[in-house]
Amino acid sequence: MANLKQHKLGWIGIGRMGYAMALLLAKKGCDLSVWNRTRAKAEPLKEYGAKVVDAPSDLASCDIVFTMVGAGDDVKEVLFGSSGVLSKGKAPKIVVDSTSISLPESAEIRAALASHGVKLLAAPVSGNAKVIKAGKLTVVASGPKDAYDTVSPYLDVVGAGSTWVGEGELARIAKICHNVMLAVVIQNLCEITILAQKAGMPRHAFLEFLNKSAMGSMFTRYKTPGLVNLDFSVTFTPHLLRKDVDLGLAAGREYEVPMPLTSVTRDQIQTLIGNGYTDQDFSTLLLLQAKAAGIELASENVQVSDGLS
Repeated sequence: MANLKQHKLGWIGIGRMGYAMALLLAKKGCDLSVWNRTRAKAEPLKEYGAKVVDAPSDLASCDIVFTMVGAGDDVKEVLFGSSGVLSKGKAPKIVVDSTSISLPESAEIRAALASHGVKLLAAPVSGNAKVIKAGKLTVVASGPKDAYDTVSPYLDVVGAGSTWVGEGELARIAKICHNVMLAVVIQNLCEITILAQKAGMPRHAFLEFLNKSAMGSMFTRYKTPGLVNLDFSVTFTPHLLRKDVDLGLAAGREYEVPMPLTSVTRDQIQTLIGNGYTDQDFSTLLLLQAKAAGIELASENVQVSDGLS
């Protein structure tokens, strides 16, 4: 059993995902300090022993600093900005970044940290706040193996385990591939669900069959309540999904890999955004598909399992 108190941890970014992950570390008794642009969002963590600091620079004395923010520019700002972690001459030994960013941005940040003697572990995650609560978050990591070995016990705390895929930015590729599949699968799931409904099946009955079959997955089960009862509470917005699909298509161009299904799905996501579906979950692709098929949708008001609880 790893000693979870042997390193001082810093955490930057208390959004839906960041809060849920930091909360698990705090509950395990880790020596944890947190910073968030909106301090009030971090304050509840104090109840579990976390310390809330005034600026990212206050985390420079930590051994390991985790970042989960909005985009690459945000990572650069919290690390290298005027009040960034490295702004006062001190630096942590390892930075663990779980932000969804491009390969070039990740490589740039890695090089900048290396110039200060800091190792970067890229550690994107698969899941959302509810998945974290269910203990099923997974992490893919890349970077120096010794850094991964140091950090992996903490990654195990926040989910079902982590996978080291190699050096450099390979974890970014893994996460991009993952989210491209997310987009293609949700589009296909919406298409076949509308097909089943227009042929005369209740959505909940079709999805129950699918989820029991070899084609069912944690993802299809998790999305079932929303598709049945038209609950599109945000787990991931269409804009964020489009960003990740664009990263996937860019990687496809870089490595000369054709991605025809991804390209078509990207057009559907763009159509979704163009029709104003921007503030709800990306599974509103179901509404777009229903409109294209000429049918009106209503909640089936059926209680169905999401497979997480």
